[in-house]
Amino acid sequence: MLQQKTYQAKQCGPHIFEPKGPNAPKWYLVDASSQVVGRLSTVLARVITGKHKPTYTKHADAGDFVVVINADKVVFTRKKWDEKLYRSHSGYVGGLKTKTAKEMLARHPEEILRLAVWGMTNKSNLARRQMSKLKIYASANHPHSAQSPQPLPQGAIRRTVVSTNREK
Repeated sequence: MLQQKTYQAKQCGPHIFEPKGPNAPKWYLVDASSQVVGRLSTVLARVITGKHKPTYTKHADAGDFVVVINADKVVFTRKKWDEKLYRSHSGYVGGLKTKTAKEMLARHPEEILRLAVWGMTNKSNLARRQMSKLKIYASANHPHSAQSPQPLPQGAIRRTVVSTNREK
């Protein structure tokens, strides 16, 4: 009887992830124009945590880097532009600030996707490190061309609606 050996990711010295080798993180590019926020953020959360890889381990950072462009062109379904609220509190009495999704898009379009992906990760130090692998830009320009990001593989996309030629 054959016994299959399993792979368990380990942290390599002072590095957060393996800098070289077959398990080194890759760079992916995602165009967010006309993509639904929730469906796109599930895909992004899977990739930055590393769940799309067969070498996924819960306690180690095995995720890949993702560069998201055109974050100001994301869409919400139904009436969420007016009804979805983003709340933040200053810590002082009466310090609750509330913004609608339309106001967030006008002032900080990157934060809509960042908060959606953050809501889909574990709240831990590891998740904060994994969130630093998510690079979101409102326009089509990004400073990561030296890393030569590739489009997302089909295994990472699964059955979600992330596509380039989406019908309305």
